[in-house]
Amino acid sequence: MPEHHHSHGPSTTRPLRLGVAGPVGTGKSTLIGTLCRELSSTAELAVVTNDIYTDEDARMLRAAGVLSPDRIRAVETGACPHTAIRDDVTANMIAVEDLEREYAPLDIVIVESGGDNLTATFSPALVDAQIFCIDVAGGGDVARKGGPGIERADLLVVNKTDLAPHVDVDVEQMVADATAARHGLPVLALARSDQDSVARLSEWVRGIAAAFHGGTHEAKDPGPMAPHSHAHSH
Repeated sequence: MPEHHHSHGPSTTRPLRLGVAGPVGTGKSTLIGTLCRELSSTAELAVVTNDIYTDEDARMLRAAGVLSPDRIRAVETGACPHTAIRDDVTANMIAVEDLEREYAPLDIVIVESGGDNLTATFSPALVDAQIFCIDVAGGGDVARKGGPGIERADLLVVNKTDLAPHVDVDVEQMVADATAARHGLPVLALARSDQDSVARLSEWVRGIAAAFHGGTHEAKDPGPMAPHSHAHSH
């Protein structure tokens, strides 16, 4: 593989590190389970989950049977979830590198952030690309309100579109608002029961992985978090 690429060090043979962030309850674990189910026949995968005090997301993913259970590691952050994905990524980096060493050669390592607020984004020191997940049950105005993840993550997923009729949300309007906020960056309306949307998600991830391994994808920082109530404690 030609090593003409400078933004990831000397080689792009290591796995793509893909972050999945977003508020609590938006369907991050389910989205990751869906990706594992769709991609594991053609790609070698591993997952790192983040929770403040538990390994619940990791256990849920293991129970779903979408990936060999030992390829799913939990990091217990013990603090605001964003701290471990942005401010001090050490614990996550150790978990990622352990998996990469033990299961080499991996193609993709997915890192799930703990459910945080709308401002939490991954440091580009930890992930090469990131998906930000919101859902229709959180309200149709969420996309319009913006924030660094919504506006600048590599992909924005508007999840659980199948619930829209039950929560009185206009999915097309929500996607239009998100698209306007993102200035042309991709937005994907997703429901795990809608195979077309699942296929589009899988295609996007395959495309990012191919660009990364080909040396043409560069990690971008969605930008600093907005000031929030924990800022004084760091």
